[in-house]
Parts: sequence; structure tokens; C-alpha cells
Amino acid sequence: MKLASWMCLLMLLLAKRGQLLRAELQGPTATTETTGPSAPTASSLQSGEPSSQADTEEVTTAETDSRAPAVSNERKASKPKDGTEFMPRVNPAVLFERLWNDSLMKQQKLKAEIEKIEASRQGTVETVAELTPEQLEAQLMYNQAIDMLAKPRTDKRVVFTLLKKAAAFNHREARAALAWAVLMGHWMEFDFHHAADEFESLANEGLPSAHMGLAFMYSAGVGGKNVSQPLALIHYTLAALGDDTLAQMALGYRYLYGINVPISCEKALIQYKRVAKKVASKVTFANGPVVHRVRLLDELENPGSHETEIVDYYQLLADKGDVQSQVGLGQLYYQGGKAIEQDHQKALEYFTLAANAGNAIGFAFLGKLYLEGSEQIKADNETAFKYFSKASETGDPVGLSGLGVMYLKGLGVPKDPVKALSYFTQAADQGWIDGQVQLGTMYFTGNGVKTDYGLALKYFNLATQSGHVLAYYNLGVMHAYGMGVLRSCPTAVEFFKSVSERGRWSNRLMHAYSDYKQNRIDEAYMQYSLMGEVGYEVAQSNAAFLLDREEVHVFNDRHEDLIRAFYYWKRAAGQGYSAAQVKLGDYYYYGWGTSKDFETAAALYRKASEQQYNAQAMFNLGYMHEQGLGMKKDWHLAKRLYDLAAETNADAKVPVAIALLKLQVLAKIESIKESPYKFIFYLDENIAANWDLYTITLLTLLLGFIMYTRRPFQQPDQIAAAQQPAFDLAAAAPVQLVPPVVADATAAAPAPAPPPAPAPEPDPSTASGTSKATATAAAAATSNGNGATEAASSGASASASANANALDPTD
Repeated sequence: MKLASWMCLLMLLLAKRGQLLRAELQGPTATTETTGPSAPTASSLQSGEPSSQADTEEVTTAETDSRAPAVSNERKASKPKDGTEFMPRVNPAVLFERLWNDSLMKQQKLKAEIEKIEASRQGTVETVAELTPEQLEAQLMYNQAIDMLAKPRTDKRVVFTLLKKAAAFNHREARAALAWAVLMGHWMEFDFHHAADEFESLANEGLPSAHMGLAFMYSAGVGGKNVSQPLALIHYTLAALGDDTLAQMALGYRYLYGINVPISCEKALIQYKRVAKKVASKVTFANGPVVHRVRLLDELENPGSHETEIVDYYQLLADKGDVQSQVGLGQLYYQGGKAIEQDHQKALEYFTLAANAGNAIGFAFLGKLYLEGSEQIKADNETAFKYFSKASETGDPVGLSGLGVMYLKGLGVPKDPVKALSYFTQAADQGWIDGQVQLGTMYFTGNGVKTDYGLALKYFNLATQSGHVLAYYNLGVMHAYGMGVLRSCPTAVEFFKSVSERGRWSNRLMHAYSDYKQNRIDEAYMQYSLMGEVGYEVAQSNAAFLLDREEVHVFNDRHEDLIRAFYYWKRAAGQGYSAAQVKLGDYYYYGWGTSKDFETAAALYRKASEQQYNAQAMFNLGYMHEQGLGMKKDWHLAKRLYDLAAETNADAKVPVAIALLKLQVLAKIESIKESPYKFIFYLDENIAANWDLYTITLLTLLLGFIMYTRRPFQQPDQIAAAQQPAFDLAAAAPVQLVPPVVADATAAAPAPAPPPAPAPEPDPSTASGTSKATATAAAAATSNGNGATEAASSGASASASANANALDPTD
């Protein structure tokens, strides 16, 4: 009897092992619950929509995926999928019973899901039907305000007026939007306590955005909330369960880096994948607006040129008919940038000017504008096809890619994946990013071609070099499910995080930078602080920068500012920003916001110098080797680090030269200590104790000697002249008689007048009333060795005339 029981147990274990082996061979595309979510379809890659029921159960299946070993597609192709060669001989009745039970469980689960969806739809219909007229009006005003807020050029006063009216009808989302506005100081005055009260009230009603607001306030310590990371984590979790995007990013960031939670790559992958799917579903043919991530620390240390002046320069060239400038300005207005906002109407004007001049790029971008449509331009497939065709006639890759998109999706033309593949291939061969992404997607999904994960991976990697969002997303999907590559959770999270940070909420970074430029520092800090909480490294470093410079007046406590700055520098340094690593080392070195720790500071300097070749980190590390702070004193290594800092950055040459001079002086002092003159360093202790007094005395004597040697020096003749009384040079000058004018030219010339006696040199201090011409004449008369007579004074006109008519006896 006991033997029979053991045999039955063994048969059950072998049957379980056979099922696990079948699940392993089927890989991530299987429908069995133990193998994880199924592979996404083509629509899920581009729009981010879930392709199967497995995506709705990713919370429960992600851990199973992490424990199951990854199997490559080559292995699956080389081995049979039915798993018969691994199946041991078992009782068919037992297998049939287990399969039947599994089938019944699946049917029951599917039925429950269908009933749940139908119940939720019925509840939604009943809820809409039960809304009062006031609530319907409030909902309409809220929707209108949100639509206006999403547009770049809208009157924000009208937006918040609509929100206030909707909030007056107790509209929850409108109340939450107003609370966020007074919390951020965005178009409204700061009122932290009102925001806290509103968030508390709305969180009790279960509003996800209110939980997100409370989580941020507990994490940042504003609005009367003391910093409490456990409470912040609770509210982040509740908001993420309510599908709040920023809360999902915050949770993903915390699980990725282990901030107040254990590090869990799988949980971070779940959160970031949800957000990335939302971003990918909103990406258009234009790849979305460009968001410039400006680091305030780098801008302070390396101020660049003024972008507005560059735009004005290109504007001048474009107005003069320069086609390249017209195309460049059109692309700037098409994508938007740091200096100018996105404006498709101006882009249309400049591309039209370029197209009229026969420029292929102008035709191609006109096609993109009419294909997508915008607030100012109505979409027109026929016009887009016309412009794409003109651009493709010259082989322009943008036009070729545009035609490929139209044939792939059937926009104004019949669907033709073969033609689309041809156009995408030609565009990708020329390095155009959209062609590479679309071609990779076709090979990934097998749309019009045979599925080839290798080629899909190749084209997606090429597109990521230019930063295409869909390329990052598709690579994240491939690494998350092990499709064409070995499954790698860290790599997938990296790609999904990059996609998540490209969403429309990243515009807050530009708003914060605009506030900083307008000297609205507190508003800029609150925006950077919020984006830093959800994992933006740029926002973390900028928030720490503002706190470090004592420009934030939200807390009014320098010690708290340093503590917050320390944690923001620490988070930015954890994401690999070398300047943040150097600043964090400074905080450990000086004990700002934390206790002094020379060893940690040295480790951070070394990390920044080795990984990012930071010159400041090399210099600091050399100084610590020179002084023996946190490490062994080594002057040779210090000199080597100083030299490396000078080679890395030309701005470091002057401080490095001073440091090397100091190092040589210290080395000379050490050599003297080992010489017979070492008694100099062992003088009386009284002298050593009062070294500052002796130093001041020596400096005073040195200053007196310098003043004595640089006093003004007077000549002896100047001293003698200063002792004589002043007199009038004009009165002292002798008067010469003018001889009569001889009519006959052959007549003998009269005898010349005797030369005047040399006049004494007047003193400059007593001859201030004498004219400059008089002094010049007297000096000339004194220096003339031949006795030539000239005018002694400009005031004596008769004497001057006589001297002018007199003849030189030497002629």
C-alpha cells in the first residue's frame, strides 16, 4: 500500500516536470499562464495597446518570467514544441484529468473577467446617467480647460477660470488641478496649506492625483508636512494603482535604485512599461516635440551662445532668400526647441518658401505637416502624397519614408506592404531615422516580410542613435520578453525609462527653466523638485543647484536646504552625472548636510575622474593625496593627478601651476628637514605659538622698505629752481630793434643784433601763468649755439615780427 502511494506521488511529480519543460520551450509567446505575457502585435508596438489578456495580468506574471530561464528563438526553432521527447511515461488518465481541470479553471477565469468588464461598463453608463446638469456642465468645463492647457498658445487665465467654475460644482479633478497649481505656483500664487487640505480631502475620496500630491508633499516636506518617506511611499503606491502616470514613474525609479525600498528590477519594469506604453501610443510621425534638458550647473560653468541671437541671424538670412536657412528655421519651428516654441504655422511658411525654390527637404516636410495635421493645419492625405512624391523624385529619404508610411497604413492610397518595404529600405539605407524604425517594425511583426528579429534589432539600434522614441520602446519590448535577444531586465528598464521621460509631462522641465530665467526661483525649484521625485536626473541636479546657491526661499532654513541639496546631489550622482558626483564629494568633504567623510569624498572624486574624466575631480583627488586626507599621502600621485587635470581641461592650467609650485615648495622644505639646517624648524615654541605676530611684523617692514625705495626723486637743478623767486618771462625777454627795410636787394644787410643773455629756467610751480608758447621760445633761445634769435613771447607781436624779418648771419 505504501509502495503504491509513493508510485502515485512520483507519477504526479513527473507530470508536473513535463508541463514545466513544455512551458520553457514555448517561450514568451505561449498562452500558458506560467510562461508570462504573450508577444505584442504590430499595433501594440506602435500604439502601446495591450495585445492579449496576459498584459492585464503582468503584475502576477512578471516574477514568474524572472524565475523562468530565457530561451532564445534559435533554440525554440531547433527543438520540437510539443515536448514529447522530454515527457516521461505517465498514466494518460491522470494527464487528461489535469488538463481538463486546467481548462475548466481557464474558462471560469475568462468568464469572470468578461463579467467584470461588463459590470464596469454598466456601472459607467449608470454613473453617466446619474450625473446632474451641474455636474455635466462642470465636466464639460474641466475637459475644455484641460484641452486648452495642453495647447502651447492659450490664455492660462481663461483655463484657470474654467477650472475654478468646475471646482465650484465640486468637480474632483478640477479641485485637484487647482491644488496642484497653488502647490507649484504655476499661474497662481503659492498656498501650500490649501493644497494640503484639498489633497487630504480628495485622497479620502480615492482620487489618484490627490494621493500623488500628498506623496510629493511628504517626500519634499512642504505644506506643513514633515518629511516622511514611508507615508510618501504609501501614497505613491495608491496613486500608481489608480493609474497615475507620475506616481508610476516615481515607484519605478524607487524600485530601480532602492530608494526606501528593496531594489527590484522586475517591479521597476512593471511600472516603467506601463508608462512607456502610454508614451508610445501618443508618438506621431514627427516623433513629438523636442525637450531640451538644460543643466543649470553646466550652463553656469560653460555659458554658451544666445540661441535667440542665432535664430535672429538665420531669420535675416531666410528673409534674404537663403534656402538652407529657410529649411533650418522650418525644422526648428516644426520640432520646437530651447529658444523657440513649436509652431507648425511658421514651419509651413518656411517650408513653402524652400519648396518654391525647388528644395526637396521643403517638399518632404510639407508632406509631413499635411499628413499629420495640427491645430493650425488640417490633415490632407492627398496633398501629403503630392509633396512626398515630389520629394522622392530626387531620392530624398524623408519623402521616401513618408510614402512608405502612407502605403503601409493605407492613408489616401491602397495598402501595399511591399511598396512600403521598398520605400523604407531606400530611406533607411540613407540613414533616415523614420525609415529605420518603420523597417525594423516590419521585420519585428512580420508585416509584409518574414519575421526576422535580427534585422529588427539592427534597425532599432540604428534608430536609437538618433533618439527615436519608438525605437527605444521596441528594444525595451524585445529585451523584456527575450525576443531575438536574451532576456535582460536591466536593459529593458533602461529603455522603458528613457521612453517614459519623453512624455508630454517633460514639458515641465522647460517651464521650470523659463521660470528660472525670469528670476522666479521658488516656482522653478518646485517644478524641478517634482520632476526629480519621478526620476529625472536633470531635475534632481537643478533642484540641488538652486538649494546650494541659497536662492530658494521655500524653507528659510539653511541647514534644511543643505540636507535637501545633499539628497538631490546623491540621487543625480547615482544616475551617473559626473558633476553631481563631484558636488556630492564636496558635501562629504566639508560636512554640508551630512557628516564629514574624507574616504567617501575621495571615492566619489575617483569615480568621477575615472568614468567621466572630470578635471575638477582629478584636481580634488590630487589635493587629497597631497594632504593625505582619506588616503595615504603620496606627492608623486598628486602631481600625476594635477597634470591629468591640466591635460583634460585647459581652464585648469593656472590652478594646476599654482598647486605644482606649492608642491615643489613642500618638497624643498622636506629636503631641508633632512639636511644639517633642520634646526630651523625646531626653534623656540614661543616663536611657533606667535607665528602670526612675527609674520605681521615682517610684512610691515617689507611694506616700509618698498615705500621708501619707490618714493619720488627730484633733480638738483629742479631743487635750485624751486628756491628762486618767480618772475615774468615776457618782461625779462630783451627787446630787439627792427632795422629799416632795404629797398635794394643788393644793399648790404645791417649788422645783426647781439644775442640775448640766456634766461634762467622758470620753476614749473611759479610759471603757471606763462603761456606754453613763451616757455617753448625761451628754451629754444637758450639751446641755440649759433646765436639765432626767435620770438620770446607770443604776446609781444612787434618783437616776433622783427625776429621773423631778421637774417641769420651764417647764411
